[in-house]
Amino acid sequence: MASSTASFVNGGSSPSFPSQRLLALAQQLRHYKPPPCSLDEESVTPVVQNPEKFRPKRAAVLICLFERDAGDLRVILTKRSLTMSTHSGEVSLPGGKAEEGDKDDGDTATREAKEEIGLDPSLVNVVTFLEPFLSKHLLRVVPVICILNDRKAFKPKPNPAEVDTVFDVPLEMFIKDENRIAEEREMMEEKYLLHFFDYETENKKYLIWGLTAGILIRAASVVYQQPPAFPE
Repeated sequence: MASSTASFVNGGSSPSFPSQRLLALAQQLRHYKPPPCSLDEESVTPVVQNPEKFRPKRAAVLICLFERDAGDLRVILTKRSLTMSTHSGEVSLPGGKAEEGDKDDGDTATREAKEEIGLDPSLVNVVTFLEPFLSKHLLRVVPVICILNDRKAFKPKPNPAEVDTVFDVPLEMFIKDENRIAEEREMMEEKYLLHFFDYETENKKYLIWGLTAGILIRAASVVYQQPPAFPE
């Protein structure tokens, strides 16, 4: 089912934003052009080099950004239900596989976010898409960046079948070399670094790693227009 998500991509209508900073960020991201993929490039999992060769299933995740009262930029994350058959108990971005009827990756990501955490698509403005990542299950995952246009109107409603907890973290942590370790791995004969970030809030500890960490490193680099302070 098509969503009513406001779009700021490709010169669409001009939706309202909660602050001048977020409006400026939306304008910056609207002009973002994903770099061409290179076989020499390393990421947390290899970025898709030749989708036609692998023909992976499509998926999309939502990088939903908002400002706290202090002005820091935050991103919404979930801890998956322990009953899930894959990645149970792990931290992830809202999202999932594309379904018939999704007109684009933005539709997929916002539809899944509504199903998983009760985020009404009308509360977000999609501003850009990042280059696709290849998951270990050979899903072609497109990160969709959006801005939450009414933070107080969003009341998280985790779907207990899929989500245990909804929380948020500072986006900037993913370009800082703090509370982070990395391990070298290999996938499809390509070596890459697997990053692990520790985050603690309200006496709860979360480990953000793998594909989710890799996507957020890329998103933070694009948003803040600077590379991370560590090898990727």
